Amino acid sequence: MLTKFETKSARVKGLSFHKNRPWILTSLHSGVIQLWDYRMCTLLDKFDEHDGPVRGICFHEQQPLFVSGGDDYKIKVWNYKLKRCLFTLLGHLDYIRTTFFHHEYPWILSASDDQTIRIWNWQSRACIYVLSGHNHYVMCANFHPSEDMVVSASLDQTVRVWDISGLRKKNVQPGPAGLEDHLKNPMTPELFGTSDATVKHQLEGHDRGVNWAAFHPTMPLIISAADDRYVKLWRMNDAKAWEVDTCRGHYNNVSCAIFHPRQELMISNSEDKSIRVWDMSKRMCLQTFRRDHDRFWVMTAHPSLNLFAAGHDSGMIVFKLERERPAFAIHGNLLYYVKERYMRKLDFTTSKDLPIMQLRSNVKAPVFSMAYNPAENAVLLCTRTSNIDNSNYDLYPVPKDGDAQNPDAPESKRSAGLTAVWVARNRFAVMDRTHVLLIKNLKNEITKKVQIPSCDEIFYAGTGMLLLRDPETVTLFDVQQKRTLGSAKISKVRYAIWAPDMTHVALLSKHSIAICSRKLHTLCTIHENIRVKSGAWDEHGVFIYTTSNHIKYAITNGDHGIIRTLDMPIYLTRVKGQSVHCLDRECRPRVLSIDPTEYRFKLALIHRRYDEVLHMVRNAKLVGQSIIAYLQKKGYPEVALHFVKDEKTRFGLALECGNIEIALEAARALDDKSCWEKLGEAALLQGNHQVVEMAYQRTKNFDKLSFLYLITGNLEKLRKMMKIASIRQDTSGQYQCALYLGDVGERVQILKDCGQKSLAYLTAATHGLNEEAEQLKESFDPETEKIPEIDPNAQLLQPPPPIFQSEENWPRLTVSKGFFEGSIPSKAQNTMAAVDDEAEAGEGGWGEDAELVLDDEENEFKDTLGGSDEEEGEGDGWDVGDDDLELPADLELDTGAMTGSGEEGYYVPPTKGMSQNQVWTTNSQLPVDHVLAGSFETATQLLHDQVGVVDFTPYTPLFMQSYTRARTAYLGLPALPPVYGYPHRNWREAGARKGQPAVGLKLAHLVHRLQSAYQLATQGKFPEATERFRSILLSVPLIVVDTKQEITEAQQLITICREYIVGLTLEGYRKEQPKSNLDQQKRVCELAAYFTHCNLQPVHQILTLRTAVNISNTLSIFMLQLAAYFTHCNLQPVHQILTLRTAVNISNTLSIFMLQLAAYYTHCNLQPVHQILTLRTAVNISNTLSIFMLQLAAYFTHCNLQPVHQILTLRTAVNISNTLSIFMLQLAAYYTHCNLQPVHQILTLRTAVNISNTLSIFMLQLAAYFTHCNLQPVHQILTLRTAVNISNTLSIFMLQLAAYFTHCNLQPVHQILTLRTAVNLWFKLKNYKTASSFARRLLELGPKPEVATQIRKILQACEKNLTDTHKLQYDEHNPFDICAASYKPIYRGKPLEKCPLSGACYLPEFKGEVCRVTKVTEIGKDCIGLRVSPLQFR
Repeated sequence: MLTKFETKSARVKGLSFHKNRPWILTSLHSGVIQLWDYRMCTLLDKFDEHDGPVRGICFHEQQPLFVSGGDDYKIKVWNYKLKRCLFTLLGHLDYIRTTFFHHEYPWILSASDDQTIRIWNWQSRACIYVLSGHNHYVMCANFHPSEDMVVSASLDQTVRVWDISGLRKKNVQPGPAGLEDHLKNPMTPELFGTSDATVKHQLEGHDRGVNWAAFHPTMPLIISAADDRYVKLWRMNDAKAWEVDTCRGHYNNVSCAIFHPRQELMISNSEDKSIRVWDMSKRMCLQTFRRDHDRFWVMTAHPSLNLFAAGHDSGMIVFKLERERPAFAIHGNLLYYVKERYMRKLDFTTSKDLPIMQLRSNVKAPVFSMAYNPAENAVLLCTRTSNIDNSNYDLYPVPKDGDAQNPDAPESKRSAGLTAVWVARNRFAVMDRTHVLLIKNLKNEITKKVQIPSCDEIFYAGTGMLLLRDPETVTLFDVQQKRTLGSAKISKVRYAIWAPDMTHVALLSKHSIAICSRKLHTLCTIHENIRVKSGAWDEHGVFIYTTSNHIKYAITNGDHGIIRTLDMPIYLTRVKGQSVHCLDRECRPRVLSIDPTEYRFKLALIHRRYDEVLHMVRNAKLVGQSIIAYLQKKGYPEVALHFVKDEKTRFGLALECGNIEIALEAARALDDKSCWEKLGEAALLQGNHQVVEMAYQRTKNFDKLSFLYLITGNLEKLRKMMKIASIRQDTSGQYQCALYLGDVGERVQILKDCGQKSLAYLTAATHGLNEEAEQLKESFDPETEKIPEIDPNAQLLQPPPPIFQSEENWPRLTVSKGFFEGSIPSKAQNTMAAVDDEAEAGEGGWGEDAELVLDDEENEFKDTLGGSDEEEGEGDGWDVGDDDLELPADLELDTGAMTGSGEEGYYVPPTKGMSQNQVWTTNSQLPVDHVLAGSFETATQLLHDQVGVVDFTPYTPLFMQSYTRARTAYLGLPALPPVYGYPHRNWREAGARKGQPAVGLKLAHLVHRLQSAYQLATQGKFPEATERFRSILLSVPLIVVDTKQEITEAQQLITICREYIVGLTLEGYRKEQPKSNLDQQKRVCELAAYFTHCNLQPVHQILTLRTAVNISNTLSIFMLQLAAYFTHCNLQPVHQILTLRTAVNISNTLSIFMLQLAAYYTHCNLQPVHQILTLRTAVNISNTLSIFMLQLAAYFTHCNLQPVHQILTLRTAVNISNTLSIFMLQLAAYYTHCNLQPVHQILTLRTAVNISNTLSIFMLQLAAYFTHCNLQPVHQILTLRTAVNISNTLSIFMLQLAAYFTHCNLQPVHQILTLRTAVNLWFKLKNYKTASSFARRLLELGPKPEVATQIRKILQACEKNLTDTHKLQYDEHNPFDICAASYKPIYRGKPLEKCPLSGACYLPEFKGEVCRVTKVTEIGKDCIGLRVSPLQFR
């Protein structure tokens, strides 16, 4: 069931479709009648005059009427055009169940709970007959669609068929058979009289009340539905009626049952919340549709369409049983489509339509889709059932020469599959029910399986390509290469329609269309309010599509519109010129005509085919505000001028495109003050002061006119303006003109006339008019008036005289003519010249005062302002006489030469030059240049492509900071905006088009900022230091360098910042970890050890190692304390020995860890002075361990042992002290090899001697202590074994430390010493293989001859047995990196992902996330790489 429309309302008890319009009436249990448009999904109207539920509703087939019946015992007839009830029919005594119009007569049939059926004449508004006989509620009554019969269903468990032919003969003449039939059977009175309606058949078979009964549209069949849960089928003839079969399946009361109008199907619905579809011939249920919570009450079928409606507890649904979209495929001029189990072929050119083969499929479901292969002349037909997993496809060979009368029925190869699509000449792809893609050959054999992304549908996308659809996206997939080529985020795509050249594809969803490129880049998306049905591409690359009621177009730039309306939905197959080929829902080929002018006009504008535009403008009927609005929106107001006849619209368009001439024409025609004001403003912007003057004259704007004359230097007209102001008695304007002119005498006179004697006196005296000043001074009354004092420093108010009087308009650039220039017919020829002539013609108006006309108020200023509106004409004095000239008829004028002369047409603005910002973005692919140009969008795109930046929030302040440095500004005049300068870094060779912006941020600045970051790290301010390092790291892509050396330095700067950010964040993470148990403390130790592998500066490296040592010490102390507490327990001697051994083992293990950390420290690339410090640290740690072991051995010598055991303990103590002495002496020896001053060298030697003396004394003391121990023989043996083990363990740790030491990048002299130490220790431990490696490295450094001789001897000894006796935690060939997210080691050879900017390493599971170091880049993104120099683009 395909739901087309659904409503939410009270319980629906009645339904009726309109025959022609997409309307449906619903009558509700709440008493309201609703009128819906099911195509547009909108509520059109409501009618609510009934009191109580409305159960019966029906549209009239021809008249704008519908009838309703309700529980208020009333039948109402309504006019839906007038939106009111016309009249009410009264007569029933109980609820009215159904009301129906007769298809031909003016009758209404109503069934009621008063056990009667009534027939009404709605024209006479009277009841013409009452059918009585049922003895319970009559639930339903229906007219027969063609005969004079009525069927009724009642709760008395019967169905009755009534013959109403007598009623028809009595009330309607001549009757359905015509006048002849009436004349053959004239009405003759019967002897005993007959009833107008009689019971013809009474059908009994239901066990409970019958709810519904209906006739078959064409066959003598009746269907009934009852409360016994059965649907029964009855057959009748003239003599009798009998039950054919019973359909069982519903498990509650069956509310309604109807016949399918065009198929052998029956449909029923029930209070069991289901709708069932039954096969009439087999009487079996084919399909069942259920709702979760709603019982069904009523159902109806559309009179002519494949639509049904069902009413339930919470509204109603309009649905179809199956798809009506025909399956078709197009190849060239041929259309292949399926109709009524035949595949047909239509030739578009000849309109020849023939069946070419018969389909053998037994499945009744329609063909869902078709794919045609012209190379192999084969076709794939896909069929889908209600259970989509049971879908299948058929592979048919298409017969080449078939008989149209008896088409062949070739064998098909059928297999299960959702969709089958051709992907090559002899291969097709099938998506099976498990959503796996299978590639098959023409024998329907699987050749291979292809792993594809998750999808639920496939579409054809060219040879070897498929479109994969999932609920949210569409993906372009290459079947051969098995990879994704592109994707578009478009939800619920239903169809994909490719352009003939495969350059574009239209993806159709239920209510939207997305047009994409070949690689699925979305070009535009169009949303529709109603369903999108189909589409096709025309030959110009415009997509034509249909909705339920329109044919529309869509251009790839997003423009769309309506071409024509439709009465019924159609499915487009081809668009050619002005013809649209399509299939309707009956699979009939149709050809519709369309007018493509509108979209072709828009397409020509988009592609700048102006000759085609002009041709269409002159010949096509392109009218309407929509075209004008479109042209204005798209920036073509000059084209819109061609369409417009209205002067006001022409005026607005002319101003928009800067065409002052046409605007002047329109302003003259309109002669409106506001138009002249707008024209004046527009002309002033263009510097056309002649038109400005005319506009000010027409609006009598004397102030602006005076100022215009001032700035153009026209003093003569300015004087005339002063006289006009005098005539108008405008004192302020007159005084202002006098100021402009510098006419002091006039100003004095104006002030004197106004009674301002003081100001007049001061003006005259200040400007040197002594006579005038004296006269004014004498006029003062000395008693009442005070003579003002003259300021000796007063300055003269004199305007600067004009250097040059501007007669012409302001100069403009010379530009080439636009395409449309001269194509607009102009009423006035040479408009500019006309303006000048008017100015000259008006000269007389500026003459003597005697010429001014003061009497006529209307014409007061006409002559004064000049400029007549009359056009030039030919008076009697001009004897041109060219009217009687006879010219040849074939003489043509070269209009092109005339239009190209530049004397007509209109202004085309010059092409705007390229700004420096645009030059910068054009000349460079460096992100910082685009930032400086203000083009942040392209800058972000470059950063995304080059270094994988995906979050630009941290870059916002950096962008703004860089942009503010991009240009300089200096103030020209106080009132004007600043003038900007654009400094170039290549100013010597830049020129106008090759400039590159100067970058304020330099590499040296970042290095300086790096030092401050170092200081923060040294001070332990890790969060501030991390932010400082990250800021430096993010700033590196925003610099420009000139040499390869600087490029390397920039990359090294990134590496330094990365190491510090990883290390500092790791340390912060470590500090946040809990330390409540042993495992957590181990994890903390691991993190501290990892921290030592970050390549930090020596001073910071030392701090990290100290941290690691401290942590390990803490843990060691904790464990040692536990062991020590254990040794204090009062245990038996044998157990006491075991606890002591445990304590020794723990201390050994922890000592190993501390020695390892110290050894790692020595691998850092430090300076020599720092390298010494690390080695001293390592030695101190080993000393501590040695002292601890010596203390244990010394304690052992105090035990009361037997003499033999006492001797052994003393020997053990001596051995341990010897080992420690050797180690300390080595350290002192290293110290003596440093290049120090003589005085310091002496001190180091003295230190070495002191250490050896001290250790000798200490060892002697320990030996003496040991001789005092009194132990039992068995215990003495154990102590000796323990002492031996301790010395062995210490040797291993010291060997590891020495080995790590050899990997430090020291000076050669120190490197030799470390290697000598390592060789000696590893040789003593019998690890000959590793010792030989150290020996070779030492010889490569070129040691002294005596050292070299000794090392060669050792090497020869090692090479005799190249094995290692002990396995140590050291592998010189296996370095590792630290994951910056999980802080775990990643050993070389293991998979890892890197940040494209910082180079930080990550485990593969973090791919696609944002880098923890930069906070802006995507981990593992494939990018071009950092670009900070033009050298990298060569």
